[in-house]
Amino acid sequence: MNIAENTTTLLQEIPEHVQLVAVSKTKPNKQIMEAYQAGQRVFGENKIQEMVAKYESLPKDIQWHMIGHVQSNKVKYMAPFVHLIHGVDSLKLLKEINKQGAQHHRCIDCLLQLHIAQESSKFGFSEAEALEALSFSQTLENLKVVGLMGMATFTEDQDQISREFKRLKNFFDKFAPDFPQLQVLSMGMSGDYPLAIAQGSNMIRVGSKIFGVRNY
Repeated sequence: MNIAENTTTLLQEIPEHVQLVAVSKTKPNKQIMEAYQAGQRVFGENKIQEMVAKYESLPKDIQWHMIGHVQSNKVKYMAPFVHLIHGVDSLKLLKEINKQGAQHHRCIDCLLQLHIAQESSKFGFSEAEALEALSFSQTLENLKVVGLMGMATFTEDQDQISREFKRLKNFFDKFAPDFPQLQVLSMGMSGDYPLAIAQGSNMIRVGSKIFGVRNY
């Protein structure tokens, strides 16, 4: 597994307007540095404590994205440095991020997670809830909702995945005129990012195509 080569290939393959988030969860610092040396600067983690440890020991020009489900009581640990929090799925979480942003004198960027998959196990707002959360976020000074994200159903059915991505893109296009701060549409992972890009994604989260299959 040549991590540097995989990273370089992916960076060359995806369109220029698409940001690559290298999903580095469970991966050691040595492997992250191989991707870093190939030019990658954006890494995604799903456990806050692991991300804090990596932030403290790796180069400071890395942008750390929190891509896992976030518990409100853990926000304080990443508030000083996190670059983007992906799956924001409740008003309670928005309030806590804003509170921690204020304590650290910064405005924290977030994405609202919309529920587009058929699986009930996936988190996320409905369209009506997302609209309410967007409106509510306008009242918060230390938080900025900069985009939307969603995860497709885990299925081999490419048409279904495309439809779900298209649905999220339609939400994005509907909200964007009233909320000009929405710039990021994050959808697509190692198995489906070409479909996501085709449907309008400008941020993809890729792990196994860079680092290989994960051992849990």
